[in-house]
Amino acid sequence: MNRKKILVTGGAGFIGSHLCERLLNEGNEVICLDNYFTGSKENIIHLTSNPYFEIIRHDVVHPFHVDVDEIYNLACPASPVHYQYNPIKTIKTSVMGAINMLGLAKRVRAKILQASTSEVYGDPNVHPQPESYWGNVNPIGIRSCYDEGKRCAETLFTDYHRQNNVKIKIVRIFNTYGPRMNPNDGRVVSNFIVQALKGEDITIYGDGTQTRSFQYVDDLVEAMIRMMATDDSFTGPVNTGNPGEFTMLELAQQVIELTNSKSKLIFMPLPSDDPKQRRPDITLAKEKLNWEPKIQLNEGLIKTIEYFDNILKK
Repeated sequence: MNRKKILVTGGAGFIGSHLCERLLNEGNEVICLDNYFTGSKENIIHLTSNPYFEIIRHDVVHPFHVDVDEIYNLACPASPVHYQYNPIKTIKTSVMGAINMLGLAKRVRAKILQASTSEVYGDPNVHPQPESYWGNVNPIGIRSCYDEGKRCAETLFTDYHRQNNVKIKIVRIFNTYGPRMNPNDGRVVSNFIVQALKGEDITIYGDGTQTRSFQYVDDLVEAMIRMMATDDSFTGPVNTGNPGEFTMLELAQQVIELTNSKSKLIFMPLPSDDPKQRRPDITLAKEKLNWEPKIQLNEGLIKTIEYFDNILKK
């Protein structure tokens, strides 16, 4: 078997841990790089018995040297609570992390995938959002450290490809949820589930009519692996998300029903620059990756609620 040696930055995070698990299950050797700012050893402890799994504590802001075949660059806090905690660190992680990982990919001739984000579209004036849309982003807002950091990382990836022939892939990840989300990360799915399970009021920001599209983590991991396997001529970016669109009110009601919670809804002011609509156009992913999400919201929420229920009982 052709066993690949694969580096996953941010490998102890919510998405990274699922990706490491999948890559190991496919028979690869995986190096997990994480500084544990938002990642957790709990997410990967079950993988440590695998002799082909290695964990290294490291911050991608600093250079790293290793001989690998592929790199998945996921390192960056992704929830507003965490990326706004230290905005300068956040943008350093996106920009300097990209430079360091691209430099590594160039030296060892590895193929590298950038985990970008739907936040590059900002508060979109085009709906749904295709990859050709350049976005509507505030460069000096409270979310800019993340939005513009990821946009700059995409620029770096494409320039390393054009100038140095580095083999790159870019995926733009839309809202993703599932087991191993941090219960305190401030994202809407984890917020609603934790509040409902505790019987607390469910906090909705704004009037609840703003929309999001939610993809289950297994669907995302499948898309990322398929993207990495595409022909070198296809670099992306490509949207990975579930085109099913739900208002915050609809999500809250579904969580309340699935948890049998007595929680009430309370409304708070909408945060600055919070997008009013978010939904991916996945035409390109269907065409190039032969991919579309399989797990619908109800099924994914049941699995995620079960995970959080077990966490809260500990």
